[in-house]
Amino acid sequence: MNSVTTAERQPPVPYIQRTREKYDALGYDEFRWLASEPPAPWAPLRKPLAESHLGLISTGGVYRNGQTAFSYKDDTTYRAIPTDVDTSHLRATHFAYDLTDARTDINCVFPIDTLRRLVGEGAITGLAQSFYTCMGGIYSQRRVREELVPALVERCVDDEIDVVLLVPV
Repeated sequence: MNSVTTAERQPPVPYIQRTREKYDALGYDEFRWLASEPPAPWAPLRKPLAESHLGLISTGGVYRNGQTAFSYKDDTTYRAIPTDVDTSHLRATHFAYDLTDARTDINCVFPIDTLRRLVGEGAITGLAQSFYTCMGGIYSQRRVREELVPALVERCVDDEIDVVLLVPV
């Protein structure tokens, strides 16, 4: 058994503090966390995962060669990434996280190779024709609620996706 001593454990990452500091440095007056009121209802799977077509939405700012990179601030657009894309053609741009790991292995923010492997192993029936990616850290909650989310929901419904994996960054 591999045990880790207390001295070897890393302290937890203070994400909320880091996020507030990042937005303060960008000149935002106040960063407010979005709280869903009332909370989103629980939606159980309608069929087993092994019989489902899976979609993916990542807020990692991933785009494919030939697509326009995301803008720096309050970009509520999204990119459709074909699930048969060669991962060497994927890039990431983002203002709110260190891109070093994503630029080394895009799967850390957009786990496309892992999901392909799961299809090969029979854990999932198949993948949607396209996965979607957008910029995380959008300050305008209204624009996310009124523009981005409805557009992504419409795409997922049109794509007849059974379940969507959300990958927040």
